Amino acid sequence: MDIYFNSGKLQKLCNSEKKLIKKFGFENAQKIKLRLVQLEAAEHLAGMSGFPDAHCHRLHGELEGYFSVYMKHPMRLVFKPNHDPLPVKADGGLDLYRVTRILITDIRDYH
Repeated sequence: MDIYFNSGKLQKLCNSEKKLIKKFGFENAQKIKLRLVQLEAAEHLAGMSGFPDAHCHRLHGELEGYFSVYMKHPMRLVFKPNHDPLPVKADGGLDLYRVTRILITDIRDYH
């Protein structure tokens, strides 16, 4: 997939191992790097099922429309499809096989 970032600051953070370690610690920095590689390697969002340890899942409530992947508990990498309009199936649901671009919006504990 193609990966975009919500801000230049977030992109710089995610592209700097030193900054990631300083902000999130070594273990989470390694997980962030791994998850970004997995997201980029997936052809589409449905392809994230090939990385079961990532636990890619939809979010609800105030984060409806967003997805996240696991890092070290309780931290999550939060993103949303970066399509306008969103690719939908005939029943109106999001077509995960056509989501090929995502926007990383946050790295946080939303629990």
